[in-house]
Amino acid sequence: MKVKTIASGSKGNCTIVLCDNTNIIIDMGISYLALKRSLEENSLSFEQFTGILITHSHKDHISGLKSLIKHTNLTVYIPEKMYQDLEEIVPRYRCEFIEDKFNIQDIDIELIHTSHDTSCSVGFIIYYQDKSLVYVTDTGYINRKYLAKMTEKDIYVIEANHDEIMLMDGPYPRFLKERVISDKGHLSNKTTAKYLKKIIGNNTKYIVLAHLSEKNNTEEKVLEAINEELGKTNINILIAKQKEESPMIEV
Repeated sequence: MKVKTIASGSKGNCTIVLCDNTNIIIDMGISYLALKRSLEENSLSFEQFTGILITHSHKDHISGLKSLIKHTNLTVYIPEKMYQDLEEIVPRYRCEFIEDKFNIQDIDIELIHTSHDTSCSVGFIIYYQDKSLVYVTDTGYINRKYLAKMTEKDIYVIEANHDEIMLMDGPYPRFLKERVISDKGHLSNKTTAKYLKKIIGNNTKYIVLAHLSEKNNTEEKVLEAINEELGKTNINILIAKQKEESPMIEV
């Protein structure tokens, strides 16, 4: 299993997951041409991908989806409830409506129902052979039952959106600050660090901290929070960036 974030943040999100003969995209918040160029630079093409998973319908996760549908034959995998937000972008026949557990060829996937200010938002636990990936962004909290399912995975791509002090002292208007810190907003550095302390295990090789706010966070702040909770660890900790692809990680 290989994972690479192409873009991560409020201006656009996109990640690729490669599992031998089955490859998938998670979110399409960048342009079709930007993703095409990135794939080509990694000796990949859209023809090598089976489908795309969408976490939710906010613009920074779907802005390039209409163009992707137009230029490729990829299937869009979403819960049926999410389709009400996407019906003007994606023809129904291009969708496969998914249950809480489903598979894409030889990849098994389990949904994590997240808490965000949209009609339907999800994260994913992705299994391929004996490897596993957790992908969770854009949520105000993670339900305890999903934390139990998320334990001891190989890779975590997880949101660490803001430093709470920077957010509250920062330039956002009050209503927006309240949205971000609410149960339907985003995970703070400290909250993510506490979750990770509960769920990482001996199998964990990588943590990718995603969706950092450009105005309410810094790389130094998020690493400080994670290190404070996890202490000394052999886990590789990476930060997904808005305008720079992450390295291709592999387990």
